[in-house]
Amino acid sequence: MDRTYGHTEHDVPAQQHGPASQDARSENTIDTPEDEPTALPPWTGPAILLVDLDAFFASVEQLDHPGWRGKPVIVGGDPAKRGVVSTASYEARPYGVRSAMPSSQAARLCPDAIWTHGHYGRYREMSKTIMDILLDESPRIQQVSIDEAFLDISPTPHAPEHPILIAQRIQRRVAELGVTCSIGLGTTKTIAKIASDMDKPQGLTIVYPGREKDFLSPLPIRTMSGIGPAAERELIAHGIHTLGDLAKADESLMHRIFGKNAEMILARANGGDTTPVSDDDPVKSVSNEMSFAEDLSTDTEVDGAIATMAAKVGRRLRKKGMRGHTVGLKMRFSDRSIRSVQKRLERATDDDLAFTPLLRRMAREIWEPGIPVRLIGVAVTGFEDDEPEQKTLFDVAEEAPSGEDVKPLIADDAKRGGLLEATDRVKDRFGESAVQFGHELSMKNRTTGSGSKNASDYK
Repeated sequence: MDRTYGHTEHDVPAQQHGPASQDARSENTIDTPEDEPTALPPWTGPAILLVDLDAFFASVEQLDHPGWRGKPVIVGGDPAKRGVVSTASYEARPYGVRSAMPSSQAARLCPDAIWTHGHYGRYREMSKTIMDILLDESPRIQQVSIDEAFLDISPTPHAPEHPILIAQRIQRRVAELGVTCSIGLGTTKTIAKIASDMDKPQGLTIVYPGREKDFLSPLPIRTMSGIGPAAERELIAHGIHTLGDLAKADESLMHRIFGKNAEMILARANGGDTTPVSDDDPVKSVSNEMSFAEDLSTDTEVDGAIATMAAKVGRRLRKKGMRGHTVGLKMRFSDRSIRSVQKRLERATDDDLAFTPLLRRMAREIWEPGIPVRLIGVAVTGFEDDEPEQKTLFDVAEEAPSGEDVKPLIADDAKRGGLLEATDRVKDRFGESAVQFGHELSMKNRTTGSGSKNASDYK
């Protein structure tokens, strides 16, 4: 059902799931349920929409398995192996199942659910098809995850079509693929993002220009991105409960809570976010992490897991043509505490066979054999000052871990590079599991089976 904010004289007719008539009677008309064309109020200025695919992973599974349609479906890790829920279908949500919930809890809440570990290649394929639909509508697209993207559809003299008609056409075209999306339409990315969450599934929420404050003012402060639990607690302690309260908050208080981000938060609360839709935001981190069905506690187990994560990160770096100057390691222990460490390299790299030994050494700075490890994550960052030539990889000077020099798994640079190139080619042709090192095989059956929408690249 369409929701429209900001009309005083003309209301956009509410239509079930928002499909617009595509006849040629007018470029800015919409058909009512009685099939009578009604003029849309004009849209002036920016028009930004956020397309959010509804319960995407679960929806694709229901599309591919007709017998699962109308039934609770959970995509996630094994309930008996510390898995987590990646996505739950809308049929599972009335039971209280939600994303990021422990699979064991979800299984108790919805014992009759259909479970699957997921088919991420299939999800990426469907995501690309949908992103191509968005590109048909506008070249100004910013994909923020596998199931979300911003699109700038601002009317221009050369492209005057009303943004509402474009949004409705996108919904119809996505629905024809067998999945659905919810869309928020407004004048800024902040408005579009918040609006997209207002009416799910397959909702279209429209905030007309000039009505941003009316839309934002009554909403809880946590509705807006950038406000986490700690900031929420402090704001509430000062009597700030809604975005309307936040928009009028004292600037000194905002600077104390949000620091350098205070002005951005205030601008968003006042509906004045001017961040453009951009498809060239730099990737800040390429990373991967793994949760284990049973805790790791030995050198061999931890070193194998580190090498497996490093191999995935190196592979992704090479596919993107990126090299980073900083490697990071994160560990979560059985008591759920987390420790991390990072080291800056003298030379940027994408060579996991070279930085794996350094990661293993870094692990000894935050962990000792015998301490149970629940999760390990590896990241590479520092792309902004990447260099075109890669020489000695670990000239890390005083930042290197103490002890003997850290040496690559294969000493000869040419042999190491040749091996990585060969394995990349095999994987490109036959899939990621076509060739694996021994440490990867040793970890194959030790994970929880959980997946993630954004397992590798963060912006």
